[in-house]
Amino acid sequence: MTTKPIGLYLHIPFCKSKCSYCDFCSYAGVKDELADRYVDAVGRELLSYKRSEKIKIDTVFFGGGTPSLLSSEQLERLVGKAHDAFSICENSEITIEVNPATVTAEKLLAYKSLGINRISIGMQSIFQNELKKLGRIHTKEDFLNCYNNVRRAGIDNVSFDIMYGIPEQTRESFFKTLKYAVGLSPEHLSVYSLIVEPGTPFFDMQGSLLIPDEDTVCDMYCSATEILGSAGYSHYEISNYALPGFECRHNLKYWGGEEYIGVGISAYSYFNGRRYGNFGDKSTESDLSDYNIGERERFAYDEYITDDEKIKEYIMLRLRLRAGIVFEDYRALFLQDFRVGRERAIRGLTEAGLAVSDEEHFALTEKGFFVSNSIISELI
Repeated sequence: MTTKPIGLYLHIPFCKSKCSYCDFCSYAGVKDELADRYVDAVGRELLSYKRSEKIKIDTVFFGGGTPSLLSSEQLERLVGKAHDAFSICENSEITIEVNPATVTAEKLLAYKSLGINRISIGMQSIFQNELKKLGRIHTKEDFLNCYNNVRRAGIDNVSFDIMYGIPEQTRESFFKTLKYAVGLSPEHLSVYSLIVEPGTPFFDMQGSLLIPDEDTVCDMYCSATEILGSAGYSHYEISNYALPGFECRHNLKYWGGEEYIGVGISAYSYFNGRRYGNFGDKSTESDLSDYNIGERERFAYDEYITDDEKIKEYIMLRLRLRAGIVFEDYRALFLQDFRVGRERAIRGLTEAGLAVSDEEHFALTEKGFFVSNSIISELI
């Protein structure tokens, strides 16, 4: 069993309404009784990991869905079960995602008392027409009120989620959203491009969506890097920017190929050399009911990761990071030189300005980040 602290993810799949772009496992309008049974079921899954020598945890992430829909009492139950099951380190980063329209000043004070020390706010945009197109239920005023309440609660690690390439968005409106966000001085920003996923309302509406063209989206991406960089934010991962020392420690575990445990419907884990995921459909409440009562085998899949798969995943994940691949670390893990067999690809990418390489590391540039998927495919 691993002795290094790992990450813990808890999936809270409830929403007031489902956003038009959302491809996550989430359920809108679930009755309170069903949601409460779900909290109990997640508590039981947490306790299934309890050992005589508890697994050490140093990051906890409540994601969704909309975790802020839970009552303070329900969240307290989950935090209590997590402490029962695991050894949670004193300096742990504990994050909860919140929708500005579903969190109150009282809830935020309760979060603080439970040890939650990082808040991720779903901002997306400051323009009501853009929020409405996305299916968001909050307004700019809701967002600002939420942010102010977070600060009043004494939480000093705050992240904003912002989207670009969304319907009816222009260069100017995106820049205004970004500059407004910077003006509030959050410690962290996640800036994501809209991806139209199959099975979402947006996928069925593609012909009628007024989405910015590819050149405009590229300009938005490049300008975000310039605006945030000039404000002191480090572009440490393709979609993430942070003030020094405020990089998301939990997500760095994913990108660094470290271990984590996920609990809740549709949650994924990478632990003790295994990758496994809980069952869970993103649209039918019958799956939610089955999870609550343990009606069927919890795991949708369970597999050991081969050495070849580990290498591919390591390359894919590490190249999402500004630090890239450190040759010495790669050699220590896989007993081989990353550059061998990739000399031509590395030379071509560096000459094109898509990557940088020296005697110690290989990493993508800002230009390379924007086309990272094709680069990674070439290297694995």
